[in-house]
Amino acid sequence: MTSEHSKSSGAVQVIRRAGSQPSQPGPADYFTGQVRIDPLFPAQSGSNVSAALVTFEPGARTAWHTHPMGQNLVILTGAGWTQCEGGPRVEIYAGDVVSCPCGKRHWHGATATTAMSHVAIQEACDGTPVTWMEKVTDAEYLALPSED
Repeated sequence: MTSEHSKSSGAVQVIRRAGSQPSQPGPADYFTGQVRIDPLFPAQSGSNVSAALVTFEPGARTAWHTHPMGQNLVILTGAGWTQCEGGPRVEIYAGDVVSCPCGKRHWHGATATTAMSHVAIQEACDGTPVTWMEKVTDAEYLALPSED
């Protein structure tokens, strides 16, 4: 359910009530394990930015992917892992903010034993917010982080 409230300037403010948009399972082509996606706001006229609350159960993660305009992740609960191609796997925690550069191949998800949720904020370019690639293998996911 959404409601609209007028400001004195005549512009309309839209409020999307919590739980008013249906949750969706993370598509199996792009996610491993149990993932739930709760849309927060879509790209709108004048803006190509969208956001979703994404919840990963233990062991769940995205496939490798890129974002043409980058992506910001605000970690809300739990602990997770993220990795950019060629870099170490890094542990992330509630309260952390992860900024993924434009076009940088990466993945993110929960740790093997702890669930994690984050708000994902990204901007589309020519209508495309993400380019999905192959799934992260168990060997890649479970690889020990480098000690550099």
